[in-house]
Amino acid sequence: MTRVVQYHNSRAYATNIYSTPATAGASEAEVQSARAYCSKLLQEHQLRSIGHVRTFDSPSYTLQTFIPPSARDAYLAIRAFNVDIARVADSVSNPTVGALRMQFWRDAISKSLAGSPPKEPVGVLLAHALEDLQSRSESGARLNKSWFLRVINTREQYLHNAPYPTLAALETYAENTYSTLLYLTLSALPLTSVAADHLASHIGKAAGIVAVLRGLPLLAFPQPPNHHSNNAAFGGAIGTPGAGRQGAVTLPLDVMVESGVKEEQVLRQGADAPGVRDAVFTVATRANDHLITAREMLKNLRAGQDVGHEFEHQDEEGHEYTARQSSMGTQAQNEEVDRGFGVLMPAVATSLWLDKLQKADFDIFKPQLRTREWRLPWKAYWAYSRRKI
Repeated sequence: MTRVVQYHNSRAYATNIYSTPATAGASEAEVQSARAYCSKLLQEHQLRSIGHVRTFDSPSYTLQTFIPPSARDAYLAIRAFNVDIARVADSVSNPTVGALRMQFWRDAISKSLAGSPPKEPVGVLLAHALEDLQSRSESGARLNKSWFLRVINTREQYLHNAPYPTLAALETYAENTYSTLLYLTLSALPLTSVAADHLASHIGKAAGIVAVLRGLPLLAFPQPPNHHSNNAAFGGAIGTPGAGRQGAVTLPLDVMVESGVKEEQVLRQGADAPGVRDAVFTVATRANDHLITAREMLKNLRAGQDVGHEFEHQDEEGHEYTARQSSMGTQAQNEEVDRGFGVLMPAVATSLWLDKLQKADFDIFKPQLRTREWRLPWKAYWAYSRRKI
């Protein structure tokens, strides 16, 4: 019998590419090549879904159409950066090599933000986007280096599938990766807004938790390296014992204990392991809680009310606001949120996947959970045009 979910808020909680002149350090051809690489990287993941699921970011290619054209190069660079960082886990098995790759990205980001990118597509496009951002901003807008480093450091912490000790630790991971990607994109508009950042925090946490859930089957039953079949990515026999090398179960340990899930049983029995659906349900509920919170915040703002709770990351690095920004009335906050609304569209993709998971009765190994979401373009357009998430 399929359970009926009552998700609840348990906590207070275009593909048309914009072109600008090349940077001083890169030729126009180099910038165009970098732009094509970043766009193709996202598009390939949408079309093929190859590799470790942590690199699977297919909605980003579709959702770029809701990003203002002037910020689209930055968006592409930020999202391609996320994919390339995540792919490190697929390409290395030696911790030392993995650490060296992460250090390469730290150096690449530092050089790119300083205007001297390495001959690497993401770095070239990022430096170009930053120069363009500064040229169209009167207030010295920038892309926060510490946010890029936060993503790298967090990815490195879980490079070899270290378990999340608690559900709260998984939320922290999502905040430091997926929420931070949204903060970077908002800053590329440029937009510094308590309300928009607060919404992005909840939406990013939901997206990050869902990304980990989506990745669970591919980590528990990873395919042999350099295989030539896309069947696993598009609904093959993931979750079937013996289908490939055994891996790891990335559900939070406290949730596994509470639900009676044992890793060795999941690795042997897949979807038939005792308690695994209950554990997935618990984690998915937390993701949906964050979406509910974001919707309630938006509803309150539209009604001229306070969002309902404080932004827990206010005054942290990168979230320092002026007195004026911190004390804006609801009308001004609504205007800021409307300006940055396209950045919040991952909420739609996240919600659609959670709906599919519920219809699958929280069987995380169901093939349909690894197929492309054909409804996303029109669902996102509907949400964007009505300013709803």
